[in-house]
Amino acid sequence: MNPRTTIKLSHFLNSGNKLFKSRFIGENAGFNLMPSAGISTARQSYGADGKTSGRIFADYQIFKGKAALSAAPVLPTFSKLDSGYTKVERRGSIMLTFRPAIGERKYDSEKKQLFALSVTEIGSFISLGPGDSCEFFHDPSMLSRDAGQVRKNLSVKPHADGYFISLSVTNNILKTNERFTVPVTTAEFAVMRAAFSFALPHIMGWAHSTNPPSDSVGRDSLKVHPQLAAASEWDR
Repeated sequence: MNPRTTIKLSHFLNSGNKLFKSRFIGENAGFNLMPSAGISTARQSYGADGKTSGRIFADYQIFKGKAALSAAPVLPTFSKLDSGYTKVERRGSIMLTFRPAIGERKYDSEKKQLFALSVTEIGSFISLGPGDSCEFFHDPSMLSRDAGQVRKNLSVKPHADGYFISLSVTNNILKTNERFTVPVTTAEFAVMRAAFSFALPHIMGWAHSTNPPSDSVGRDSLKVHPQLAAASEWDR
C-alpha cells in the first residue's frame, strides 16, 4: 500500500471515530445507557506502582418501575488481642438498600430504607430454589421495653420469572408505614446468589483467616464506603 494512502486512511479512521463519539455523546447526553440491573463502581485512584490506594466500592443495582434495589457487602471489623492475634470484632453483612421511584428512572435517596442481611440470612437467601420463599424480621429494640416500635420485614417470594423482594418498615414512633417491592428476574437473582456466595467468607472474616492480612487489618478493614460506614440499617 502506498505510504500516502496509509496516512490518509489512518486520518480518515481517526476523524470518523471522533465524529462518532461526538454524535453519540451529544445525542445521548443525560440518557442512562445501563440496563435495568448493573454494577456501580466508585472511581479509584492509583499509585505509581499501579496499585489501588484504597478500597473499591461496588454495588449491584436493580432498577424497576416503582423502586430500586441495590446490594453491597459490608466487611467485618477486627480487633487486636494482647497475644498478638486478630479476632473478628463484628461480622459483616450484605446491605440491601431500597429507594422509591419518584419519576421515570429517578429514585429518592432521601427516603431510602436499609436492611442488613446477616450471615445466616444470606445462607437462607442463596439456598432458595424455584418456588421457595423466605422471610426475615428485624427489631432494633428486641430486648428492651421498646420492642416492636420499629419493625422491618423482608420477604422473598417467587413469581413466574424470578422473585419479588419486598421490604416493609413500620415505625410506630413516627406513625409511618413504608413498603417497597422489587420484581427480580431469574437472571438478576442468579447474579445476586453468585455475588452473595462469593462475599460470604469475606463477611465472616474467613478470607482474612486463610490469607493472613498485614498488621493494619484492624485499621484498613474499617475503610468502608461512607454510605455503609457504621454498617447499621437503623440510621433512618
